[in-house]
Amino acid sequence: MLRLGVNIDHVATIRNARGTPWPDPLRAARIAEEAGADGITAHLREDRRHISDADIDALMQGLRLPLNLEMAATAEMQAIALRHRPHAVCLVPEKREERTTEGGLDVAGNETWLAEFIAPLRDAGCRVSMFIGHEPAQIEASARIGAAVVELHTGAYCDLDTEGRMGERDAELAGLAEGARLAAELGLEVHAGHGLTFDTVGPIAALPQIKELNIGHFLIAESVFVGLGDAIREMRRKMDEARQ
Repeated sequence: MLRLGVNIDHVATIRNARGTPWPDPLRAARIAEEAGADGITAHLREDRRHISDADIDALMQGLRLPLNLEMAATAEMQAIALRHRPHAVCLVPEKREERTTEGGLDVAGNETWLAEFIAPLRDAGCRVSMFIGHEPAQIEASARIGAAVVELHTGAYCDLDTEGRMGERDAELAGLAEGARLAAELGLEVHAGHGLTFDTVGPIAALPQIKELNIGHFLIAESVFVGLGDAIREMRRKMDEARQ
């Protein structure tokens, strides 16, 4: 079955807007579990704009689902991951001025360094994932450095889901499909995520090589109107429908 990882970053964004203890990301994670999520994703950024160190502490202690810790490839984040030893670590590119993650990690251009960086994480039992575009060079480099997983960036595909750009969107979807096939052939587990909504998730969920989707901002936004549990259940239904 195609797994759903729920990213709870923007529960923390809402909390931080007022500096209150609520809404609590751990409570959101527990609601996600009850609604059928298979894992929880949290991105601990260098500037701590949403998820905090205390959130990671609470999630590691109080979460029953696997935690996927998204982070930049820095010494500080490596030390945090090695202290907590989450189920999975997903390395993402990070720029302080960006609103959200822009594009994929350049594994091919930093192959030797990233191989050394992920080695202790692998030794600690973390499943290491590279958040990348669908370019063959990035996928092949991820396999060479010993990553267990690649998460394909679906942001460009989602951004093209507008009237008049369907041809470009279809070309991007074809690139994601080819990337998923190549990654699977190289022995990598394939995940995907970024920007997925009820309207865009179907074609991605239908790609047979993809084992997990990680979705956050849209689910938190939709929960304002229908509640987090119902938003997750509807996403789960659409994923299962597409996979069938």
